[in-house]
Amino acid sequence: MLSLAGRPSRNCSGPSRREFLRAGGLAVGGLSLPTLLRARAGESANKNKPRAKSCLLIFMDGGPSHLEMWDMKPEAPAEVRGEFKPIRSSVTGVTVGELLPLTAREMHHFAQVRSVHHGVNDHNAGSFYMLTGKHPADGSKLVQTDSASTFPPFGAVAAKLRPVEKAIPPYVLLPEYQWNNGVDIGGQKGGFLGAKSDPFVSGDPSLPSFSVPGLDLLPEVPLDRLNQRDDLRNALDAAIAKRGDSAAAQRLNVFQRQAVEVVTSPDARRAFDLTHEPRELRERYGTDVGSDRSIEARKFGGLPHIGQTFLMARRMIEAGVRLVTVMTGRRIDQAWDTHRDHFGLMKKALCPPFDQALSALISDMDARGLLDETLVVVMGEFGRTPKIGFVTSSAGASKSNGRDHWPYCYTVLFAGAGVSGGTIYGSSDRTAAFPRENPVGPEDIAATIYELLGIDPTTELHDTQNKPYTLCTGKPICSVMS
Repeated sequence: MLSLAGRPSRNCSGPSRREFLRAGGLAVGGLSLPTLLRARAGESANKNKPRAKSCLLIFMDGGPSHLEMWDMKPEAPAEVRGEFKPIRSSVTGVTVGELLPLTAREMHHFAQVRSVHHGVNDHNAGSFYMLTGKHPADGSKLVQTDSASTFPPFGAVAAKLRPVEKAIPPYVLLPEYQWNNGVDIGGQKGGFLGAKSDPFVSGDPSLPSFSVPGLDLLPEVPLDRLNQRDDLRNALDAAIAKRGDSAAAQRLNVFQRQAVEVVTSPDARRAFDLTHEPRELRERYGTDVGSDRSIEARKFGGLPHIGQTFLMARRMIEAGVRLVTVMTGRRIDQAWDTHRDHFGLMKKALCPPFDQALSALISDMDARGLLDETLVVVMGEFGRTPKIGFVTSSAGASKSNGRDHWPYCYTVLFAGAGVSGGTIYGSSDRTAAFPRENPVGPEDIAATIYELLGIDPTTELHDTQNKPYTLCTGKPICSVMS
């Protein structure tokens, strides 16, 4: 089942126009209109039954090149196709870039959407768009960072609408908040759902000194003393509530109770401890052999942390976290923003560690049965320019060896629970510049994620002023769903 590019996208529930016409006409094969409606009624009853228990979102901030990774154009002119060649994958007829030999073996798990597009050519705003499914318009400006009025990202929404019952954070972000131009990029924090919906941020698990903030009890605060403090907190909450300041009481209650539960939970503490993993497996994901981390990824500092970060993400999913978002990390650049020395960066700094980590993650999750219940999404805020040296931003793109920002056509990958692996939906034109068939927007990507998590995309959320917002205005991409 290779290409479904010719099939139009529609909502996954409810009969299509073609089905109504067929049912109202000859009733071929006994499919009368009442029969069809009864069948579809049963389908609608299961419309928001979750196919995925959890979601692992890998965000390749900076904008990865679809032309070197997923949607190569070997027949295009040299200034488009670039230096690298396509190689065969585990799916007959599907190729990936030669820099991804390990991931090529796992492509039967992935559904590719090769016609994603939007018009936002800005890192921060484009990230917000992809991580929330909401256009980043803020009056006449674009959203650059999260605030108390911005729309919440997938993790915050999933934590609110599908909370977890374990003493584990429902929304975790690894390894650190991603930033650009002096601020954290949009689409990471709780937005108008409030600080209580911010993610738990672990820090970089690849560092020898790694210690998750807040998980270690201080020597002077043994467990019995911590429990006494929890009792005191409850009394304080009651006193504040009596004074009528229910909002303050709620803030204290949420943060402090979560802190106590996480610190006192053996499962939570164990989940964040990579020393429980066999060394052979840790090396399979990729370990740092002593990189100079003061060097930017774009100066070949690479991604020395990505293997252990992906391994930590798998442990978070295994522990019951509802949604894990993985960022490249709080470096002094956005790693996948290859507007200078594009081919050198892809070959030396970016694709080798990413290929090793992603392939290890997918095969490991599959072996453990985690792919059966976990949705994996791989995406960035946009792709790269089809023509080498074509300048679309003020980021200083090289006219000789760079690919600049390109939101007008790129690829997003889905794998795992509810996904029809090995399929391709949509297509790009001959230079991967614009969608050729079945264009897909960030709203549709969002609707697909929510649908697979069992969250109705038409759900209403209310901001701090009780203003209603529809969760998502896009349509789930039925053709990538199993």
